[in-house]
Amino acid sequence: MSDAYPVSARINLLLVDDHQLVIEGIKTLLKNDPVIRVVAQANTGADALRRLREHPEIGVAIVDLNMPQMSGVELTQHIRASFPAVRVLALSMFHDHASVMEVLEAGGMGYLLKNTTKAELSAAIADVAAGRTHYSQEVGQTLLQHLDVPGQRGPVAPVVELTTREKEILRLVAEEKSNHAIAEALFISERTVETHRKNILTKTSCKSVVGLIQYAIKHKLLA
Repeated sequence: MSDAYPVSARINLLLVDDHQLVIEGIKTLLKNDPVIRVVAQANTGADALRRLREHPEIGVAIVDLNMPQMSGVELTQHIRASFPAVRVLALSMFHDHASVMEVLEAGGMGYLLKNTTKAELSAAIADVAAGRTHYSQEVGQTLLQHLDVPGQRGPVAPVVELTTREKEILRLVAEEKSNHAIAEALFISERTVETHRKNILTKTSCKSVVGLIQYAIKHKLLA
């Protein structure tokens, strides 16, 4: 690790996969990264939760979805409940709509496929660590295709026009920011944030944060 980067700028990583070979492969890809540091690894969900208790400095967990005993989605739910400061980046061989939606609903901040490149892996880790969402191109296409299946969701709603402020708030909501955090970031009151959120939900016909994330992806508002 280069001394040119202060400790505060480093991203401390937990790798979770039941195949040790996958963990070793990720470590090899990241070994020369000057910012990202792998501080712990685990082969089961239970081990991962122990590692998080042992290493409070961990900021990002890369979690394999297909694990025995405790699935990656279940682990993500546990992490979001017990370690809310830790961002979860899902890693899988599959990108079917059901799997992607499970990760989103569990609180995952990103979704990569196991054929990802070193550049995308580093970019995804940096995005998630900063509180931004990151989905591989294939995952984004899966979400868009599902939204656009004719007849599956009834008549296609017309594209709505959001104000600049509403777009800012939509991006922060998609990053799972609280009303308080959004208010501080935009220098407005929490009541104003809540009013904007209600207006965005009404305009977009979304029912939840997951729906807003899908909307933001579809309309390229998370870039």
